[in-house]
Amino acid sequence: MLMAHPAVLQNLIEQYDALRIRQAQDGGDEVRRRMDDISYTLCVATGTRDIDAALIAARHRLPGARPQDDSLVPA
Repeated sequence: MLMAHPAVLQNLIEQYDALRIRQAQDGGDEVRRRMDDISYTLCVATGTRDIDAALIAARHRLPGARPQDDSLVPA
C-alpha cells in the first residue's frame, strides 16, 4: 500500500479539525461537503473505512508519534 507523506497527513488533519470547528459554529452545506471530502481523502490515505480510524492512523504516522499511545492511561 502506498503511504501518504506525513506532511500531507498533517495538512489533512489540520483541515479536518478546522472544518469540524466551523461545522459546530454554522453547520453549512459547503462545510459539510468539504468535511466529507477530507474524510474520504484521509480514509484513502490511511487505508481505513471511517474517519475516527483514519484520524488515529494518520496521527500515528506523523513524526514524533509514539508507537504505543498511552494518552488515556492515568499517570
